[in-house]
This record gives sequence, structure tokens and C-alpha cells, in this order.
Amino acid sequence: MKKFCVKKTASAGYAIGAAYVVSRQEMIIDTKKIAQGEVEAQVKRYEKAVACAKEQLSELAKDSDIFEAHLSLAGDIALYDGVVDKIKSNLDNAEQALQMTCEEYVMVFESMDDEYMRERAADMQDVSLRIMYALKGIEDNPFAGMTKKSIVVADNLTPSDTAKMNKELVLGFLTEIGGVTSHVSIIAKNMGIPCLVGIEGLMSVVETGDTIVMDASAGDIFINPEAECIVKYEVLQKAFIEEQERLESLSTLPCVTTDGKKFELCANVGNIEEIQQAITRQIDGVGLFRSEFLYMESKHFPTEEEQFEVYKEAVTLLDGKEMTIRTLDIGGDKGLDYFEFPQEENPFLGYRAIRICLDKVEIFKTQLRALLRASVYGNLRIMFPMMISVSELRKAKDILEECKAELQAENLSYKDSVEIGIMIETPASVLLAEDFAKYVDFFSIGTNDLTQYMLAVDRGNLEVASLYNSYEPAVLRAINTAIQAGHKHDVKVGMCGEFASDEDAAIMLLGMGLDEFSMSAAEVARVKYKLRNVSYENAKECANKVLAMETLEEVMDYLGGNE
Repeated sequence: MKKFCVKKTASAGYAIGAAYVVSRQEMIIDTKKIAQGEVEAQVKRYEKAVACAKEQLSELAKDSDIFEAHLSLAGDIALYDGVVDKIKSNLDNAEQALQMTCEEYVMVFESMDDEYMRERAADMQDVSLRIMYALKGIEDNPFAGMTKKSIVVADNLTPSDTAKMNKELVLGFLTEIGGVTSHVSIIAKNMGIPCLVGIEGLMSVVETGDTIVMDASAGDIFINPEAECIVKYEVLQKAFIEEQERLESLSTLPCVTTDGKKFELCANVGNIEEIQQAITRQIDGVGLFRSEFLYMESKHFPTEEEQFEVYKEAVTLLDGKEMTIRTLDIGGDKGLDYFEFPQEENPFLGYRAIRICLDKVEIFKTQLRALLRASVYGNLRIMFPMMISVSELRKAKDILEECKAELQAENLSYKDSVEIGIMIETPASVLLAEDFAKYVDFFSIGTNDLTQYMLAVDRGNLEVASLYNSYEPAVLRAINTAIQAGHKHDVKVGMCGEFASDEDAAIMLLGMGLDEFSMSAAEVARVKYKLRNVSYENAKECANKVLAMETLEEVMDYLGGNE
């Protein structure tokens, strides 16, 4: 028996079954240079392969929005120019030119701080591989031999891979590469399939047919275990399934503590598909719609009409429940192919988010007009990111009022009373929270950036990444300051960062007075159960004790023993 233990649980649960190791056809790239007279023929080969790949992706896009983004990548002008330039300038053959250009793209994506953007490197590799297969005339389905229920073991799994597999046969996913925001992680979480990622060395010791026991909750993997181990985890698996069914059966119960304190549980989403998945669960609304993905998946700045149709569908799907849409939050590590950002030494402290919107007012107004028009179809709220001053907020609200005046002059409907809020994600916004509260209807605490900025820790820098921890007393006191400042002025306070779904943090945050917890829809039932089984008085006691602590170790020891 061999055992692995990993920390990257993408989707919790247990799986017991035979391994199906994903093997791929070896891709040998000829490095021989071409003659000058072969350049045009190689360019045409590449163009034909791209056309073939786009045709395949167009079919796949009918069933999944993911392939819309892949279709855009396949036709990306920068990718095309990079490949063609290498063919013409370096006399590389089409395959080698494609491979080198793809590697350049991947290096850029993987160097980014944001985990979501780092995972987009896999999308580029997937698209390039599809074009490469077309160049070589290879038909490849690594799941053709998977005929019974199995635990899928792979180096990595791309959207193209998951489109080819029969998901009814999948018991679990194990991959050597990938993070908790990778495509396979999202698929697994949405399907309720256990998934562990980042398991170094796994592929070298597992063969198709090996018996695997995986405990994705603890991060344990057993390969060809003894019978006693299998029996033990069969019992745990049964208990886990029963617990999940029990939690789901309780999901219709109200969000209220044992002593009557109400709270709200909402979902974080990035597109219409995720909203459709979220509303199948008992959510109180959407606490964060990341509108930047609408821009990132487009080949141009989306028009007012294009945005209006998306926002209209989004609020309509919510059927009167709260829909909070964050205005364009690009920059830092989130770029656009069609917009040139300045070269900056530290883009996270540079030209991004609301700063771009207040500079490029017409782009901002296009989005605000679309949001206002969509507001008449449901309970839409507008949220501004990355605020550091009341002056910025006033400017943003003035532009919003201009948009209202324009729509009124054009006899276009909008809701004048649409609620306005800001993200609390900078130290400045925490210190000025009482001032901000005079001008907004709600706060939403973004703990991912707030933690990074409060602690001056770059999450992408491996030398200091271990210092990044939202349980640090400085971060907890900042969160509490924002909540109390909001409540002093009758401003609702929510949280849409990853910390909102942390079970150890939930009771403490409730005790601080947090009104709304927004997270992945799959996490809602678990957090609801946690908060429904505590009294608000005990939660306040927990929060007060933690806020008085001076070190991370004290906080972790207390919360760990207080579960």
C-alpha cells in the first residue's frame, strides 16, 4: 500500500474504486527549420488547423460557456501573430512555432498573483493542444477506454478532457497539477465529486486498475490498500453521504441562530451558468457577480446592449432576490487582450479597478447604463471595488447620476433607488469606513485583497506567502472595524472573500455582526448548518475573545479548540 497526503482539497468527500489513469498520445515536435520557400505553406497549415479547432470548439460551446472562452483564445490575434512571426522570422515549422508561442503565454499566466488567472494557463495549453492535434491530424480521446466507474487520475484535466469523459462513470478526480480554482476543481465541486489536486509524483506510482481509496476531506490517498482500510473508509463514505443528504434536507430552513439572530447566505458567481447552478441551492441571493469575466471572455469592450442582456438575465434568474454586481475590476493580474495596460513595477498598487473606470469614463458609463437599465428587472445592487477615498466614491456616484439623466432623456427605464455599495478591501477603506458609510447602502468585505494589503504580503511570492493569513489579528480587527462602522450608520455589511466560507471563521464573523456571507453555492448548506446551531450570544463571546488576542497562534489555538 502507498499513501499520499495533500493539502489542496478542491471538493470534499470520499471515493473508493479502480483508478483510470489518463494517458495521452506522445507528442513529438520536429525542431527542424523550414526553407524560406515553405513559409506560406506552413502559415496555411496553421490557419487550417486553427479553423478546425474553432469548428470543434463552436460545437462544444453550445453546451458549455467554458468553450466560448476557448473559442476566443483559438482565434486570438496575439496568438496568431506570435506563431506566424516565428514561422516567418525564425523559419520554425508550424508545430514548433505554436509550441513556443504557447509556452510564452503560459509563462505570463503562471507568473500572475491571482490563482484564477494562473489556472488560465491550463486553458491556453488546452487550446494549443487542440490546434496541435489538428496540425498533426491526430484524433485523441484519452477516455475512450473508461467503461466502468473509476477514479480519474491525471497529470492535469482540461475543459476539453472533461467534455470527452462520461461523467456518470467518475467517482473522483486526482491530478498532479492544478489549484482549487482550476477547471476540474470547479466541475468537481459543482457535481459533488471528491477532488484532490496538486499531488506531486502521483502519476509515477498509479496504474489503471489499481484500487484507490481517497479521503478528499483530509487529503489522504491510499493506493492498493489492505481490506481493513477499504472497510474503514466505506463506513466513513456512507456517513459522509448521509451527512450531505441531511444538510441538503435542512437547507430550506431559515438562516437564523438558536436565539433568533438572522443572517444571509449568498453565492459568488462569474457568469450566467454559475447563477443557474447557484439557484438550485437555497441561497438568499448573489453577493458578488464578478462582471470582469464578461470583459475577459470578450474580444472587445462589451457594448451597452451586450452587457444589458447579461445583467437582465442575471437579475431575472434571481426572481427578486438580491443580485450584487461589482463594476469592472481589471488590472493587477487581470488583463484584457484588447486593452493595453501601462508597464508597472507593482500592478496591484497601480492602474486597476475603479481607478481605470474613473479615468476611462466612457467605458465606465457604458457599464453603469447597462446596469441601471437591468435594475428594473429585479433587485440589482451596484458595487464599486478598490475604493480608497470619499472623493473617488463621490466621482463614481456623480457619473452614475449622469447616466441616470442620460437614460431619462432617452426615455429608457431604470430604477432610481438602486442600492450602491463598495468593497472594503484596502486599509484606507477600513480607516475611512465611517465616512464611506454616509454615502452608501452596503459594504462587502473582500478578504482576499484586504488580507494581502493589511499584511503587506504578496500572495504570489513564495518567500512570504506563508505570512498570508486572514486569521492574523490585524486583519480580524480591520474586519470588525468595518462592520461596526457600517452598523453605526445603518449600512448592511457582507463578506464576499474566501474567508466567508471558512467554518472556523463563520461563528466569529457572525459574532462581529456580519450580516451576509457570500461564497461558492456548494458551501452554503455546510455554513448554514454551522450558524444555525450556535447562539448569537455565544458567537459574540467568541468574537470578543478573538479580537482581544495578540498573535495568530493564540487565535488558531482558540478557534481550533472551540469547534
